[in-house]
Amino acid sequence: MEEADSQDISQDTPADDVFIAPSIHENEILQGISYTHHAPIPRLIQSELSRECVLGVDEAGRGPVLGPMVYGLCYLPLALHRSLLAETHRFDDSKVLKPEVRSNLMEALCTPGTDLFDACGWATRVMSAQDISSDMLKPLGAYNLNAQAMDATIELIKEVFAQGVNVKEIYIDTIGKEEVYQRKLERIFPTTKITVAKKADSLYPCVSAASVCAKVTRDAALEVGYQAYRSSDSQSEEPTTSARAWGSGYPGDPRAIAWLKQNMDPLFGWGNECRFSWRTAKDLLEAKNSGIEVDWPDLNNDPHVMRMTDFYVTTLEMKADEPEDELTTWYGKPVAESIF
Repeated sequence: MEEADSQDISQDTPADDVFIAPSIHENEILQGISYTHHAPIPRLIQSELSRECVLGVDEAGRGPVLGPMVYGLCYLPLALHRSLLAETHRFDDSKVLKPEVRSNLMEALCTPGTDLFDACGWATRVMSAQDISSDMLKPLGAYNLNAQAMDATIELIKEVFAQGVNVKEIYIDTIGKEEVYQRKLERIFPTTKITVAKKADSLYPCVSAASVCAKVTRDAALEVGYQAYRSSDSQSEEPTTSARAWGSGYPGDPRAIAWLKQNMDPLFGWGNECRFSWRTAKDLLEAKNSGIEVDWPDLNNDPHVMRMTDFYVTTLEMKADEPEDELTTWYGKPVAESIF
């Protein structure tokens, strides 16, 4: 998967005191379960559901080997789109904002009484590393990352429409080819103006806000995941935060690679915070003297391996010269039709 350069790594590293937003569901994160969180419809929209709104979608954590990928969504009255987000609060692509700045913006979105809380609704879809990998590693019909991302985006938008929000314009940072993605969305949401564009998180303030929701949620999810590994020994010299232990979680981040090497179980590898479908994890597991190699039987071609259905073969189907199998007749022999 994608690497990150030194600047990306610095900006993608969580703040040491990242804001723990309501989108952090600790139990699901620790169990490796994907989930969706929707903030309440804001007061300005709830009081007049016919008010025209603009909505943006963006993701965080597509390339890292550690932690979830998070899709964020933000919507607000169309009339406030640029004045509130861009002019008043200076939202921008979360990768451009300093970790502390994006954490503070997310906290403002979640704090009652602020202008952002009163005007902006938001949601996140946390796609766990475990689910991403299991879908990508399916032996038949692998569910690739682009398809997973597109489905997450569509479901988030549908859920906002289902709440009665009058979304008139949608802006999305592209997945793959813009025109293909846009045509698909236009078929699903035919009455809404849709724009899919590269660098949408820098061009459209609602996508910038969605980017912040996604990134801060991912940052906080990393912190929750890392704390489960920390020793209870207060004298321990291990890093105290995920930012110092895992860094950005990217394959190109020395902190992430060092932690993976130092905490790899020779048989199971790592926990549900790791994307086993990434080349990084595969290479570490297959490195010389690092992991235990397991040879799995080929169930389709090994003549000595019995299937469950083999135990249901009746004596009528057995050849006359074959010895009777005790397991086959465990519950008795079938009655011939002639007896009736």
